Amino acid sequence: MLQYPQFDPIAFRLGPLAVHWYGITYLVAFGLFMLLARLRLKHEPFASVTGPGEWAAKDVEDMLFLGVIGVIVGGRLGYCLFYKPDFYLAHPLQIFYVWQGGMSFHGGMLGVILAQLWFAHSRGKPFWQVMDFVAPCVPLGLAMGRVGNFINGELWGRPADPSLPWAMVFPQSGSLVPRHPSQVYQFLMEGVLLFVILWIYARKERRPAQVSAAFLVGYGVFRFAAEYFREPDAFLGILALDMTMGQWLCVPMILLGVLLWVWAETRSEAPPRRTAQARR
Repeated sequence: MLQYPQFDPIAFRLGPLAVHWYGITYLVAFGLFMLLARLRLKHEPFASVTGPGEWAAKDVEDMLFLGVIGVIVGGRLGYCLFYKPDFYLAHPLQIFYVWQGGMSFHGGMLGVILAQLWFAHSRGKPFWQVMDFVAPCVPLGLAMGRVGNFINGELWGRPADPSLPWAMVFPQSGSLVPRHPSQVYQFLMEGVLLFVILWIYARKERRPAQVSAAFLVGYGVFRFAAEYFREPDAFLGILALDMTMGQWLCVPMILLGVLLWVWAETRSEAPPRRTAQARR
């Protein structure tokens, strides 16, 4: 088994300012989104849209700005409401204590959806076209978040067989029990693998909402599976049906994704065809 390498969570200092690795991983995630979104501008149907709904690099910048707000606000409120509602109802001012940690992916996702709904409305773009544009650009950003979790030595896994070659001891857990490095599992599944699947799937023109549906199902399934290796939150533990809070939040996500994909498939509107000019 392996020993957790005990990273210093502070990357460097600039006078009294401490720059944390976790913050750097967020910046890298936003940079990856910019890079991938600019590549998406060359994909169909976005490359062929003309007129008021035409896509441009400025759209990517505005989407990222709104998305950052959605991630931070939605992620924080989601954590407070999904994981510790009683505590934050009793101490509402601590909702704003973001430096103490506590973010929820599912809350962040809802925040991003609302932010992109506003973007679509303000730019006169179809909502599902916007969401299908965004979906393949997200997983690598999520992967960077898991890198931050690993550096911080948080969200460690459940106890593992000591004979497992990559079982790891996390002193932060308060014991010397070998555990699954669940942050690495989530990095690989929810991040890298989901990105590859969505990027390939989205390269072929799909019906509106189907790429978004694939993201919901893909992330939901991978996160649900990863939760079997991740130590449940101590203040929640295992909930009904031997499932964690993360798994319970993934269930409606998966169901919604399946229903959304079926709804998109049964709609009469087919994916836009490329024009002769676009094919050239």
